[in-house]
Amino acid sequence: MIDVELPSGPASGARTRGFAACLASATEVPVTDLPLPEEDLAHALGAWRTWLAEHGSGLVPIADPVRFQWPGWWIAVVARPAGAEVAVLAFGTPPGVVLSPQAPDLLGRATADLPIRAAYAVASLDPVLRRRPVGADLRGTVEGLAVAPAAEAPMQLLDVAQAAAGRGLEGDRYALGAGTFTPRAGRRPGYDLTLIAAEVLDELAAAGQDLDFAGTRRNVLTRGVDVDALVGRRFHIGDVLCEGRRLCEPCVHLDRLSGPGLLRPLIHRGGLRADVLTDGEIRLGAPVVSV
Repeated sequence: MIDVELPSGPASGARTRGFAACLASATEVPVTDLPLPEEDLAHALGAWRTWLAEHGSGLVPIADPVRFQWPGWWIAVVARPAGAEVAVLAFGTPPGVVLSPQAPDLLGRATADLPIRAAYAVASLDPVLRRRPVGADLRGTVEGLAVAPAAEAPMQLLDVAQAAAGRGLEGDRYALGAGTFTPRAGRRPGYDLTLIAAEVLDELAAAGQDLDFAGTRRNVLTRGVDVDALVGRRFHIGDVLCEGRRLCEPCVHLDRLSGPGLLRPLIHRGGLRADVLTDGEIRLGAPVVSV
């Protein structure tokens, strides 16, 4: 996403202009490149659908936005006092507000707590899954290890951890089947282990955002390896074989536990979800090497 200011215009069209700012931010184009009809939001939505279709995307109405869970961008129209309505950009599962050009006080709020009048997902029109090209070998090291014995419990830093195939790290809430997002109906890929790059925390610190490894609530802190590039690849952490499944995107739950303002800066930088394929031991300083 990119920062986009509210386009200038009459107060009567503020909701439409706010929606345009959110759409421009999600698509990462200047707001001046979007069609901005002077009519009401309903007419503008038609113009934006045509514009998005020309770029292989669309706006999909969300039937139940309060319960909506999707790790992607979506735009909500939220009721405000005195009958006004504003547009906000949401992200994460569970989702929170990451851009609110008309009402900055909504930034970081959980969408489930907002009076949403309408919502639309920004989605690709092409569902074809294309195989990722295999890149160069990836190498790094383990700089931190952590587990939490229960959902929302403080993370405990370790020097060494035991990994169990199909479960995760011994003593961690996900290995115990007690995590906040532990699947309730059998095992699913991507819930054994989470990793995050130390370089991300360095960048946040340089920008004035205070977040330590424990605050990320990830299991493994790496350095020197692009964890995002491990999606779809197998890799060793020490002698433990793992497989990267998908990005570990931030959510409003993390924002609530570790401090406000974390959701937005961690988008696409929140780390990796992986499966543990073999038993073994992971120590600080252990190599992280792609297979």
